[in-house]
Parts: sequence; C-alpha cells; structure tokens
Amino acid sequence: MKYSVVIATYNRAADVRETLASLAGLRPSGAWEVIVVDNNSPDDTRTVVESAAASFPAPLRYVFEREQGRSPALNAGIRLAQGEIIVTTDDDVRVDPDWLDRAAEGLDRMQCDYVGGRVLPIWGGPRPAWLPNRGGKQWAVIALLDYGPEPIEFNRRVPLGVNMAFRREAFARAGMFDPHTGRKAGTLLGQEVREWCIRARAAGLRGFYVPAMAVQHIIPAARLNKRYFRRWFFWRGISRAMLYEKAGLDMEAPEQPAIDPAAVPHVFGVPRYLYRRALASAIDCVRATLRRDVVTAFEQELWVWFFAGIVKQRWQDRHGVRARAARVAARPSTVARL
Repeated sequence: MKYSVVIATYNRAADVRETLASLAGLRPSGAWEVIVVDNNSPDDTRTVVESAAASFPAPLRYVFEREQGRSPALNAGIRLAQGEIIVTTDDDVRVDPDWLDRAAEGLDRMQCDYVGGRVLPIWGGPRPAWLPNRGGKQWAVIALLDYGPEPIEFNRRVPLGVNMAFRREAFARAGMFDPHTGRKAGTLLGQEVREWCIRARAAGLRGFYVPAMAVQHIIPAARLNKRYFRRWFFWRGISRAMLYEKAGLDMEAPEQPAIDPAAVPHVFGVPRYLYRRALASAIDCVRATLRRDVVTAFEQELWVWFFAGIVKQRWQDRHGVRARAARVAARPSTVARL
C-alpha cells in the first residue's frame, strides 16, 4: 500500500462526516487507506465512520484509543498504518483530489523524510480586523500556515500536523509523537509536532515545506475571538515551559540548540531575559494601541499571555520538585528502619 491517512478525532462526528466526504474524492496514483482514531468520543463518531466505510473508495478503518490526547491517538493510527507514506490530518479539512500525490512528489523531489504543506482557511465567520489574512504568528492559533511559494527546509520553521506526510521509516528512526506534549481534552497543549521535528533532526532526518501540498482548514466562528487566542497563547507558554523542563529547549525558539539552564540567570524559575522581553511587548502593545495598529497591538499582547503561561508552568515545576524532595526527605532511611 502506498498511502495511509491518519486522523485523530474527539467528539466531532459531524466534522468527521464532512471530512470523509472530502477524502472520498481523492484520486491517488497508488493504493491507499484512511484510519480514523476515536480518542474516547462520547458522540456517534464510530457510527459515522462505519457508515461511511460501506461506500468509501478505499479501506476506511475505525480505531478506538482510550489514552486521552492527540499524540496517543496519532501513534495508535501510525502503528496500524500499512502505507509506505503516512499522512496526518485533522477531522475538519477539505482536500484536492491530488493531495496525496503532491505529498509523494514532495518527498521524492526534495529527497527528504517528511514534508508539510500549506494550510489555508475556510472562514466559518467574519475575520476580525486584528487577525491578518495572510500569514503571521496568529495563524498558528487556528492551525493555518503559508510560508510562501517556494520549498523551505524545516529548521527554525515547523510544519503543522494537519498537513504532514512521512516516510514510514521516519518513525522507526525518530520515534513516535510524545504523548506528554500533545493536545488533550480540556487543554490547548500543542507542541507535539515541534518536539518530534527536533528529535527527527537529531536523528539525521530532513523535512521540507512543500507549497503544492495544500489543505483547507475549517475555522469555526467560535474561535475567531480574542478570548480564544489569549487562551491558546497562554497554553503555548505552558507547553514551551514543559519542553524547557524536559530538555532545556529555549522557550522562544525551541529549534535552537538546547541551553544549560544552570548557565542562565533565572527569577522564580524563568530565564531573566524573558522578563525583559515581556516588558518590551507590553510597552509595544500600548504604543501600537495608541497609533491604532490593531494587528501589532494584539500580537504584542499575546506574547504577554504566552509569558504568563511560562510563569505558571515554571512555578508549578519548581514547587513540584520541592514537594518531591520534601517527600523523599521525610521518608525513614533504611538505617533508621533497621
């Protein structure tokens, strides 16, 4: 089999139905399959998938994954995938008939191990004035991506999991997605792709942005508000702080070489330079507001929310370490017991 498409979903049966209808229009050059991984959905996701399977133009499999989180769900689908090329996407996309072949062409032309492509919007409501229509940092919040018309190697830039394709041996070399850094119900954690790409580069794998490989992503109106964007950046700060605790990865630019936390001045567990960065962002937000630059003002405000998430997680990490140390110190020693 040439292609396996893996979709992780949670409690979005109606979206899955429409996405499968779009995938049914694929016309790839080789055999293919679709695997939908249900991550503990309480709705009728299973019924939707099994009903669609009866008339689907390729094998369509339903998989139930009990461990909560996008990473465990994707890992479950990847383990069952039979394709030489494994493609990941979400349950709310629309694709062109040649999507899979575009992915394969990118892998072959760039002679690489994984590729990621454009993710363009289908707006579910009016786009706010503070949200750019083409690119920018805020696009990551709603899983959109456009790095331009030319291929780019993924180094400081990273793909989005909604539109990625991997040679199956890439997972044997770099490992699976980390279940501790991906999205979970009730949170907006979301650094699993970035963390995997860092490990992949360390294992000698190469990935490229392939603009011809594109999907359209449904952007619900409920997410086109400042409250959602603030919450997303807050959780991004938490996610980056978790990577810092785990591997010493820079919280602003995790793709850079890991740093030695002991060599960096900290205040309450947070690198001191981030406080200066947060203050500068707050000042820039005020200045942009005064000149009525709503895009820049909100972008700078979001960095402050990102910083707040870092502070929260680093405080929790520090107190967690102290609590564990206190519990160990309180245990009777072996000699005392004897």
